[in-house]
Amino acid sequence: MHHLLIALATSPAPSPSLRPGLSQDQVTPGLLGFLLTAFIVVLTALLIVDMVRRIRRVRYRAQVEEERQAAAEAADIARDDAANGNAGRTDT
Repeated sequence: MHHLLIALATSPAPSPSLRPGLSQDQVTPGLLGFLLTAFIVVLTALLIVDMVRRIRRVRYRAQVEEERQAAAEAADIARDDAANGNAGRTDT
């Protein structure tokens, strides 16, 4: 069995050839296929870059909104403390 595997591994593969009646242009995508594939790759890369930019923008907006709400809550607490006469006290 081992000899058979060695013989199969060392025997040369037949060279590929086309069926009679076919030319190389009929079985390859050619220049148009390459250009369309390159266009799809570039378009996909641009879409990914745009998506990452939009996701980053949404995340930053949410972060800014959280900071704004935290500052507003802190201002409300300070205003309530000042109205109740507890300004400067830390033992609430």
